[in-house]
Amino acid sequence: MKIGVVTFPGSLDDGDAARAARYAGAEAVRLWHADPDLHGVDAVVLPGGFSYGDYLRCGAIARFAPVMETITKAANDGLPVLGICNGFQILCEAHLLPGALTRNQHLHFRNRDQRIQIENTQTAWTRDFTGSQEIVIPVKNGEGCYVGSPELLDQLEADGQIVARYVGENPNGSMRDIAAVRNEAGNVVGIMPHPEHAIDLLTGPSTDGLGFFTSVLKAYAAASVPAPYQPGVVPPAEDAPEEVEA
Repeated sequence: MKIGVVTFPGSLDDGDAARAARYAGAEAVRLWHADPDLHGVDAVVLPGGFSYGDYLRCGAIARFAPVMETITKAANDGLPVLGICNGFQILCEAHLLPGALTRNQHLHFRNRDQRIQIENTQTAWTRDFTGSQEIVIPVKNGEGCYVGSPELLDQLEADGQIVARYVGENPNGSMRDIAAVRNEAGNVVGIMPHPEHAIDLLTGPSTDGLGFFTSVLKAYAAASVPAPYQPGVVPPAEDAPEEVEA
């Protein structure tokens, strides 16, 4: 499986995301923001790292990158996409995910190991976790406060689109302690904490983050397996010759 990792101007976590993809057993393919070609990847990661310096709203400029036009079309067709931190912001700005990310309520940058609870395992990026599983991965952001209207938040709750919540102290004031959300189909996930920084104990607080990357490999494998045989059901012959009238 090939996982593409996009580099935007100012990105600093693209290398870590590519490393996490390789740790999971995938081939990491580096994608450049100005190149609309996805080079045949089977999934995409939009990494964190202050793309374009965050001079406007986070992700507001990056969403217009040529590669994002291709990713948006592919995501709407089912391509698994994971947006981490700044990547989460880009997905919201590109309208691939609902809601928005704003300045932390306390107006301070937060950088620490954070406990979160996985709320939904029915996505391409969380199927390797168990329901209500608590994991520890780093969080580092200045604009990580997830916001939405009460109606939107109620809808996300009802549809199971909240993927993860903060446990304990909320690091940025996100409404309803939301740390990650998904689209309706479940192939697009945005998460504010950084799973790519928790893939081995040498460099992170845990290996909990690796599950996001192994999950998409399993989703890809499951999608590649033919439908099980059903007695009495004859599959259509794709290359059957056309009937010729006598």
